[in-house]
Amino acid sequence: MDSILVTGNGPLNGQIPIAGAKNACLTLMPATLLSDEPLTLTNAPRLSDIKTMTQLLESLGAEVRAMADGQVLAMSSHELTNLRADYDIVRKMRASNLVLGPLLARAGEAVVSLPGGCAIGARPMDLHISALEALGADIDLRDGYLHAKVSGGRLTGAVHEMRFASVGATENFVMAATLAKGTSVLKNAAREPEIVDLIHCLQKMGAKIDGAGTSTITIEGVDRLGGATHPVVVDRIELGTYMLAPAIAGGEVELLGGRIDLIESFVEKLDAAGVDVWETANGIATKRRADHIKAVDVTTEVFPGFPTDLQAQMMAMLCTADGVSNLEETIFENRFMHAPELMRMGAQIDVQGGTAKVTGVERMKGAPVMATDLRASVSLILAGLAAEGETRVNRVYHLDRGYERLVEKLSGVGAKVERVPGV
Repeated sequence: MDSILVTGNGPLNGQIPIAGAKNACLTLMPATLLSDEPLTLTNAPRLSDIKTMTQLLESLGAEVRAMADGQVLAMSSHELTNLRADYDIVRKMRASNLVLGPLLARAGEAVVSLPGGCAIGARPMDLHISALEALGADIDLRDGYLHAKVSGGRLTGAVHEMRFASVGATENFVMAATLAKGTSVLKNAAREPEIVDLIHCLQKMGAKIDGAGTSTITIEGVDRLGGATHPVVVDRIELGTYMLAPAIAGGEVELLGGRIDLIESFVEKLDAAGVDVWETANGIATKRRADHIKAVDVTTEVFPGFPTDLQAQMMAMLCTADGVSNLEETIFENRFMHAPELMRMGAQIDVQGGTAKVTGVERMKGAPVMATDLRASVSLILAGLAAEGETRVNRVYHLDRGYERLVEKLSGVGAKVERVPGV
């Protein structure tokens, strides 16, 4: 199994291009199931999760062609030949459950395995189920599969309020409601940029949707959707991750394509910690104001709050901050699995339930560490950028799910990072 070797070697300088958002692309791809006309996505990220979603869509009868070195995905679901999303594919990735809404909307039935992905808590499907049941689906869990059917063959518009602003359930509801009969209203909807991006794409396909980016989304069902070409929004998590690199290692880095509006709450915390962020002609740039970072408290929240997907990376930076930082994780349980690995590098971290207390140390030391999930793996690489000696991060297959060409991007700004093939 491959590992990544990081050697702390001082400041970083240069530019890093930011890819299209993984989570947006994984949401946009199932939208092809809603139409028999082609859907083309540009600015697609080149990641293993995208390949998994491609596999899943192809298993349902869609055609997916990657062009321009994988950055353009041309898709067509002229005919759905299968309505069963199989465990062997779905187990690899959480986002696989996003085929449920489109299949129900277009075909009136679906059998979808319970999903997999990173081991960061239960991530239940009940929010998805209740949202789709509100539209008239009958859903039954048997043998690890959701068996879903619509009596009469077509979903019906409804008003539904979610008890939690789930991103995935919002996406499933919105896609399903585009072809439902009548008007649907989703209250307490998630507001993430990836949802806004999905809605913009669905509108290009002919959907009638109001309220993108707000907590109430109204969808007027239409009889059919057409084709479209749509650019995937920039990846705010990749953006935030690379913004932290010069904050940890020193130097100044420009993030090409970056937008502050996607990560305002994160930028506020960086500012409080002593990191400058400013807009440039081609994106945004970042550097720390002094030699040392200041401690800050962070609580993860749904958008527009601090993203849970940047918590591990933020912790890596705060390991060498002046003072004590408290990080509270409110979105996913079990999301401090990176803490023991950072402690192997000399960090002082005390985890109690959903809170981690980080006492800054002068310098981290390189060590062999193990990635437990996608964001944890990149936090260990970031920590290694400023650590003494070598840090070897094992189990990096998680990385390939969320960061394209990471070694190339970090090496391009002067980091000493290499991928070592496993034996």
